[in-house]
Amino acid sequence: MNAPPNPGEELRVARERFDEADDFTLAVEEEFALLDPETLALVNRFEELEAASKGTELDGMLVGELIASEVEVRTGRCESFPEAAARVGERRAQLLRLAEAHGVVLCSAGTHPWSPWQEQRIIDTPHYRLNDELLRYVVWRNNTFGLHVHTAIRGADRAVRVAGALRTFLPDLLALSASSPFTENVFTGLHSARSQLFTKMFPRCGIPDAYAGWDDYERYVRFLYDTGSITKHTQIWWSVRPHLAFPTVEIRICDGQPQLGESLALAALLHSLTVRIARALDEGEPLPSCPPALIEENFWRAIRYGLPGELIDLRAYPSVRVRPARAALEELVEWVLPAAEEVGAASYLAVPGANAAERQIARHEAGGTLREVYAAEVLEPARV
Repeated sequence: MNAPPNPGEELRVARERFDEADDFTLAVEEEFALLDPETLALVNRFEELEAASKGTELDGMLVGELIASEVEVRTGRCESFPEAAARVGERRAQLLRLAEAHGVVLCSAGTHPWSPWQEQRIIDTPHYRLNDELLRYVVWRNNTFGLHVHTAIRGADRAVRVAGALRTFLPDLLALSASSPFTENVFTGLHSARSQLFTKMFPRCGIPDAYAGWDDYERYVRFLYDTGSITKHTQIWWSVRPHLAFPTVEIRICDGQPQLGESLALAALLHSLTVRIARALDEGEPLPSCPPALIEENFWRAIRYGLPGELIDLRAYPSVRVRPARAALEELVEWVLPAAEEVGAASYLAVPGANAAERQIARHEAGGTLREVYAAEVLEPARV
């Protein structure tokens, strides 16, 4: 594999960008399945929609995401959370109009319940051709849909430490966002099959190590380049990462959200939590620290049992405390509230009575077919 011409220069520029970043600006990215309106099966139509977006309000905001039956839509950089929230709604409405005009419907659950991965075409770009060549079966199986939030953090050392502190909270965020109990015509028994397919199969994925600061993190990235383990920084697919192209900390653990209100509530929590941790670091407030194996234990609990399950209270470690995931999320919302008020996100925060995985499982257990279960989550104008 060939590394970029100068990884050292890439890292130097990234550090400069972090040191000059506008604190707490943000961007939200949502991934949607492209569906046949009659069968609700995945359809390989991305290139058609991307071409049709040229010259519209979506020009430059639609991005290919591995398979041609998927599209990512971006808010672009937003100065405040209220701006980002408005932009998420606008982008959904714009994408919905574009898709309807071309006979496509959309859904943002974490997986598709039945469409075979063998029928999904990988889009023809240099980036995804390389991933196909490198990962083969691992990338073929990754027919998944997520939500990512980028929060700008000023200071390279600070950004690395914020990302490290976020690790403890990632299972809570996954439990809240879980929306993928079905895949390959199977009720998996999981609340987030997406996480099992993606984070447990891809290399350099899932919960990262913690790094003391930028120099420590840079040594790791340089080592990956020097050993030929990566050729691009985006081949570090962690569930939270300092992003080298943007001066942001990106949270990537969450399943896609079928409903707009759930998407906004989730994005508000991700952004507010990042800001809350940055403020805690600024003020010397102690943050949770526990063995990585315990974070992985909670990660599994979130994958398997989701929001109705239980999580270990890692903030109380080494004390032994287990409590309902929903209670953990309510505690987390309370803890981030000062930061949420600072960035204008407080009014969006909510823990739902039932998230998307719970809704789908309930319909399935009541006798609904996979199509009926999935159809109830498909994006409709009334939900935008």
